[in-house]
Amino acid sequence: MSESMLELVNVTAGYGRSMVLHDVSLTVPVASGVALMGHNGAGKTTLLRVAVGLLAVKSGQVLLDGEDVTKLRPHARVRRGLGYVPQGQLSFPQMTTLENLQLVSTVKSEIDEVLDTFPALRELLSRRAGLLSGGQRQQLSIARTLLTKPRLLILDEPTEGIQPNVVQEIERVITELTQRGDLSVLLVEQHVGFALRATSSYYVLESGRVTASGAGGDDAVDVVRDAMAV
Repeated sequence: MSESMLELVNVTAGYGRSMVLHDVSLTVPVASGVALMGHNGAGKTTLLRVAVGLLAVKSGQVLLDGEDVTKLRPHARVRRGLGYVPQGQLSFPQMTTLENLQLVSTVKSEIDEVLDTFPALRELLSRRAGLLSGGQRQQLSIARTLLTKPRLLILDEPTEGIQPNVVQEIERVITELTQRGDLSVLLVEQHVGFALRATSSYYVLESGRVTASGAGGDDAVDVVRDAMAV
């Protein structure tokens, strides 16, 4: 097994003739959390699309657990252990919380395990997903992805538009997941303090280039904010 769960090596990518990422390199170690930060338009979502396989690279490589997956389609990367939670708290609104989970797995023990991770969902199993709050739908979206048993979980702005108490719950979950030893997390997040507490290292993107990187934690908050202020 590679020491890195995900590596982007000198990646340049974009749309048509307009390149958004310029020679970007990034590493997510095994069983570790990495935060990716930057202002809107910095290239964060484009980087995730490259990692997931939704956008082809112009040059460079994408490695998943040491394997070159640059040319693999998204479903092939999922089979190799990649789980992706996009923005938007996605769910099937006319289906109940339980039915949303059962779309991925009908094995009771597996569903119980993700409900142990998000205990608030236990009281909502019979409620339609469309009637859940934004924070509850976000928990459901992450829980559903965890049912695929990923080795790499990619989260795009999981705290966007949700209430503070759920932000704390998601922070707890990300921290616990990376401490389990069998899962890596790549977190795109605007809330600097949350991102640095929930992960062990960070990268800052600016205009499609990595402008800062280092160890996470509260000590890095001012460094990252200064980097993003440039």
